[in-house]
Formats: sequence, C-alpha cells, structure tokens
Amino acid sequence: MGDKKIFMEEIKHEITRKRTRIDTKLLVFLFCFSFVLLRIAMAADFYLSPNSNSYSVGQTFSVTVYVSSPQQALNAVSGIISFPADKLQVIGLSKSGSLISTWVEEPSFDNNSGTINFEGVIFNPGYQGREGKILTINFKTKSSGTASLVFSSGSILANDGQGTNIIDGLGSAQFIIKSTPLTEPLTGGTTTSIPKSGTPPGIKIQSPTHPDPTKWYQNSSPKFTWNLSEDISKIAFTLDQKPSTVPAKTSEQLVTSYQAQDLKEGVWYFHLQAKNASGWGDVSHFKVQIDKTPPESFTIKVDNKGDKTNPRPYLIFETKDALSGIDHYEIQVNELPIVKVFPSEIQNNSYQLSVIPPNTYKLLIKAIDKAGNFTIATESFTIEPIASPVISEYSKTIKLNEPIVLRGTAFTRGVIEISIQNEVKETFTEKITTDEDGNWHYISSKLFKKGIYSVSAVLIDERGARSNPSEVVQITASEPQFIQIGNVLISYLSIIINLVALILLLVIIILYGIRKIKRLEKIKKIDFTQEEKELFQIFTYIKQEVSRQIAYLDGQPYLSESEARILENLNQILDFAQQGIKNILKKRQQQK
Repeated sequence: MGDKKIFMEEIKHEITRKRTRIDTKLLVFLFCFSFVLLRIAMAADFYLSPNSNSYSVGQTFSVTVYVSSPQQALNAVSGIISFPADKLQVIGLSKSGSLISTWVEEPSFDNNSGTINFEGVIFNPGYQGREGKILTINFKTKSSGTASLVFSSGSILANDGQGTNIIDGLGSAQFIIKSTPLTEPLTGGTTTSIPKSGTPPGIKIQSPTHPDPTKWYQNSSPKFTWNLSEDISKIAFTLDQKPSTVPAKTSEQLVTSYQAQDLKEGVWYFHLQAKNASGWGDVSHFKVQIDKTPPESFTIKVDNKGDKTNPRPYLIFETKDALSGIDHYEIQVNELPIVKVFPSEIQNNSYQLSVIPPNTYKLLIKAIDKAGNFTIATESFTIEPIASPVISEYSKTIKLNEPIVLRGTAFTRGVIEISIQNEVKETFTEKITTDEDGNWHYISSKLFKKGIYSVSAVLIDERGARSNPSEVVQITASEPQFIQIGNVLISYLSIIINLVALILLLVIIILYGIRKIKRLEKIKKIDFTQEEKELFQIFTYIKQEVSRQIAYLDGQPYLSESEARILENLNQILDFAQQGIKNILKKRQQQK
C-alpha cells in the first residue's frame, strides 16, 4: 500500500508539472498573438504603383505613391523618395486626386540629388483604407540599366490625438531601362550589320529640321545631312517607312544633304550607304516622325458633385490623337496661371481643379499632341460663395495704440480672414480659426493709430470654399475725451496768442506809418507811391496770416461759419486802418 501511495503522488506531481509548462507556453503564445494583433492594428505603409516595368531610353512614365492603413485612421504623412539621377529625371509632380487636404510643404524634387519630398495632413476624421493616393511622379528615362525607387525616410501619423507613428513598411520599385533595339533606329548613325573589314563604317546622319528621332514634328519636309571622307567613291540613299532598308539606287553625285518634300504623316526612315575601294559599307538609318493633324475636338463638363459652393470642381473631358498621341493638356481658368496636366493625371476622363474662390469663370483646355498640334475646348461655370460670417461684438471706438477686438459666429468651422482698411485704402489682414461650433474671437496683433477703420470678415471652410465679406463695421481710434478737450484748448490758446501778436504788429505798423508821414512832410515833391505799395503789401500779408491762423483752430483747410465771421470782423478793422493811412497820405500830398 505504501508503494502504491508513493506511485500515485509521483503521477500527480508529473501531471502538475506538465500542466504548468502548458500554461506557461499558452501565456507566451497569447502574448505573442496579442503583439501581432497590435502590430496589425497599427500597420500602415507606403507603396509605389507600378513597382516594376521595362522602358526604353528617352521614354516617359508615371509612378503613383499610395498609403495603406486599413485598420486605423491617419491624418498626416511625410516621406523622401530616392531615385538614381543618372538614369531617371523627374519632369513633374501631380497632386491630382490626392487625399491630402493641406500640404505642409509643397511636393518638390531635386534631379541633381535624386530625391522627392512630400509632407501633408488630412483633416478630421482622417483617412482609413488601402489605396490612399498621395501624388504622382512623372519620370523620363536617361540611360540604360536598373533604376530603383526607395523610401529613404517616411512617417504615417495616426488620427488619435497623439500623433502616433503607425508606419510598418516603406515600399520600393525597380525598373529596367533598355537601349533602343537596332530594328527601330532612334539616333543617326545606327547600322544594320557589323562593319566589314576595309569598307566604310556607317555614316552619321543628322537632320536640322527633325533633330531628335524620338520626337514628333509638324514639318513634312525633313532635311538630312552627312559628311563624307575622302576615300568615298559612291553613295546610295533612299527614304521610306521601313526601319532597315538597304538603298538600291546609287546617287549620281557625291552629295552631302537631301531634303524631302511634303511627306505624308507617319514614321519615316532615311537610309544611307557609302562605297570605297574595298566595297560598300554598312547602312545607316535615321528616323523622323511627322504629325500634322491636331487632336480630335472635344467638350468639357464641369461637375461640382451637386454642391454649387464646391471650390474644387471636376472637369470631365476626353479626346484622342490617332498618330503621335496626346502629350499634355494646358488648363486655364480666367486669368489664373496655366496648369500643365499630363494624361497620366487624368483619371476616368476626370481632372479636379485646385481651390478657386467664388466667381464666374471661363474655362479653356488646350489638348496638345506630341508634335505640338492642338485643339481647344471652352466652357463657363460658376462657384457660389458659402454663407458669410457675422461680426457680433466689437467696440465702435478704441484708444490710440490699442488692438481691435472682435467676436463673431460662422455657420461652420473653418478659418476667418479679418480685413482692416484705413481711410487711404491700405489693408491689413490676419487669419484665425473658429471653434467646433463656428464661434470665433479675434484680437489684432497690430496696434492702431488715430483714424477710422473699416473691418470685415470672410469665412474659409475646410474644403477651401470662401464666403463673401461680412457686413462692414466702422471702428474709430482716437484719444480719450479729456485729452481731446485739452488739445482743443491748447490750439485755441495758441491761435489767440498769434492774433494778439498780429494786432500789436498792426499798431506798430500804423505808428511807424504816421511817423514816416510826418517826417516826409518836410520834404517837398515827394512821391508816396512806393510807400503806399509797401503798406498795402504789409496789410495783405496780415490778412492772409489772420485767415490761416483762424483756419488752424480746427485743423481744417477751410473756415467754419463762426470762423468766417471772426475773419470778416478782423478784415474790416484792417481795411479801416488801411484806408485811414491811405487818406492821410492823400491829404498830405494835396497840401504839398
């Protein structure tokens, strides 16, 4: 019985030990599983589309940058993409269709360092999904080889109020760039075979009218030129639409140029072969592409998605070019700068405009093919303003060197643009944001001098849509009342002192005149004309000065009714004194 009991205890102990090991493994498994779930919940990454392909040297192509965050909403992204500057060249960046609401910095690129930068935010509630388009990069290939696009840095911030970085992966792409095959010659001097010993090598062909074999031209009369060495005895050339023809007809002369006339549209090849004492050499080919027909005519539909205040309507249009293809579009709205748009930026025949303010617009779209031919379509559309904000509280008067303080409301949250204009139409503007309910409070950063200011407000909502200005309110900046009264008293006292001084001057002039007349009585046959002129000039100056001093009472260039009466009385006094002196002079002259 004792052995049996011991045996049973050992079995129980072993079962407990194994259960403990199982529980421990289970806890570790649950911890790891929870960590994986947490990583999945936070997983967000960038990726590039397409991420692989093959292109020829001189070809253009587009790569779109996407963000994927299926489990959690994001509200900010940033990144730096590197590319080989010796193999690729960025020819443009497109923000069309981007989920970014506001760019912290406009997307930019540097073809010298081989970098592309972007940083933007998405308004609440952010973005959650797998195909969030950020921007499109338009490349042109430069040389053959492998070109890799990689993110050298990047961040994806969650819309969680803390800016948590939830990035889990940085995408990449790899492209093969090939040299142009000999069956489709793209540059002058390409040949159809390996040079034979002693025979002339392929002669380099050039075209002053169609210099780039990769481009299309409207000119239908291409000219070809070449140089011949001294050992060349014969040449043969021909022009056709086959890429590798061997010319059969020998030229009668050793010419160094040839010009075709009025070729039909399409792709043409000029073939040239030379002969020396060892025989005929290799054939050179030069490609020219001719397109004289503009793209097909088209119409434009403006789609505001049922909202007349939409500041970024969609333009719906479609056209084709049968031969060279559409190179790009030029879109102009009224007198705004022309926007160059590549076909890769047009999604489902739709292109979304950048934010534009309320107005009636004339739209012009020019479709340009790769030869420079173009077709124009026009349309008109109107963007209506959203409801204007209301300035509900303000002070009609403020003290000098104080800020302007306003309160108001708007029908939705957004940005309030305050405009303050002085009496000479100089305008000062500032922007503030409303709260969630559209209420706002503004204190100007500027202090205001004496004057009358017209103040209005404009609302800009989260889409960029604008309102008309609110009702204008008038605010006067002036000194306190007691200072104004003091200034008036000082001004009047100053004027009174000046008037008293003028009267004293008048008395002195009169006494001086009488004294001078008495002195001149002793001299016979004196002509008083000069003395009279001097006295009249003095009295005229005194009248003008009296008028100016009275006008200075209120700082205005004209006289009030009461000031005019004062001036009239003083002028009467001066006229009486002036006439008295004139009579004295006249009597004295008659007596003589």
